[in-house]
Amino acid sequence: MERRSWLAAAGAAAAGRLMGANDKVSLAIVGLGGRGRDHVGFYSTLASANISAICDVNQAAQERGVALVEKLTGKKPKVYSDMRQVFDDKSIDAVSIVTPNHWHALSTIWACQAGKDVYIEKPASHNIFEGQQMVAAARKYGRMVQVGSQSRTIQHKMRAVELLRQGVIGKIYLAKGLCYKRRPSIGRKPDTATPPGLDWDRFLGPAPMRPFNELRFAYNWHWFWDTGNGDIGNQGVHEMDYARWGMGKNELPKAVYSTGGKFVYDDDQETPNTQSATFDFGDMQLQFEVRGLLTGEEGGLPFRGGHTIGNLFFGSEGYMVVDVGGFQVYKGEKHEKVMDEPFREAKQWDSAPHMDNFLQAVKSRKRESLTAEIEQGALSAALCHMANTSYRLGRKLTMNAATVRYEADAEANRMLTREYRKPYVVPEKV
Repeated sequence: MERRSWLAAAGAAAAGRLMGANDKVSLAIVGLGGRGRDHVGFYSTLASANISAICDVNQAAQERGVALVEKLTGKKPKVYSDMRQVFDDKSIDAVSIVTPNHWHALSTIWACQAGKDVYIEKPASHNIFEGQQMVAAARKYGRMVQVGSQSRTIQHKMRAVELLRQGVIGKIYLAKGLCYKRRPSIGRKPDTATPPGLDWDRFLGPAPMRPFNELRFAYNWHWFWDTGNGDIGNQGVHEMDYARWGMGKNELPKAVYSTGGKFVYDDDQETPNTQSATFDFGDMQLQFEVRGLLTGEEGGLPFRGGHTIGNLFFGSEGYMVVDVGGFQVYKGEKHEKVMDEPFREAKQWDSAPHMDNFLQAVKSRKRESLTAEIEQGALSAALCHMANTSYRLGRKLTMNAATVRYEADAEANRMLTREYRKPYVVPEKV
């Protein structure tokens, strides 16, 4: 967004603990589900990381987390069930937060207020207001806040953006992000008693209180508006972020229109399994498409493991195709392939380099060295939120980027934020 609006609440920076080049960052991992255990695995390979503590509201997840940390590092971490206890621990330098989306903002703000640096998983926020408050907290307390958009630290994707900046396909007029990720039906399940060892109140946090339901827990929370943002805000935000990065756009679009639906399935999922969004930036356009049903390859993007996921960039002289496997450039009227760069790193979608980038910034205190700093992550998440708001209201929305308000649409403006359940309230003043 425009810097005067997006960073309006930014304040003075606070100093962090001075570290030497060889110091390890004392790290706590908050959230030990599947992705949280991935974090343990990645950080355990990094020389700068010391996994000192873990935190989860679920006792079973805590036990799995402790066992994994001990197996990979040989050390037993401290164990917490309330993230606020982690933030109060003076021995912790930084936190890596792997909660559901609805917790991202408040946990990041609390951590910044406690003087912790933060790695927060994508999408940065659950709504647009939250993203603004996260940026404001990072600035006010001088914190390093990295969003888990690891494409920005993958070498071939960095190289592709560099080439776009140099005009490899001429002037860009259109970027298209594809999230064709196969998602089976979640079915239907009744509400039940909360399982022993799970603090359901703390799991819901800022979201409304509801009876425990297995489908609203574990991974499937992505498909309910209380806690998730659908696949456009899950897998899709990676491609949304990359599309915007490739376009060189650091502001909100002028307008968005999104349509779609939950087709074929008769189940409890609330978010769409098929969604298209078009964003108007004035001099160029961004299109985004989600498909969770059966599909195939498209636009030169290959079909990998049941999915077609990546980005297409179209310019005055040709087009570029980018995905996890590499990138290709086609030029001229005959679509001649002039460049084919394969993925050259050890592991596809390895987050370790992205996490190491975060740890090095924690030590150097150089915010500009972060490859996916919170301002960028919050802006990409905002596009997902704009698309979802348009989809849910069923109409085109016009955005005033200077005020971060929709024009002449009170209903859409109410969806810039949410009603928070006390005491889990994202503050107006951080």
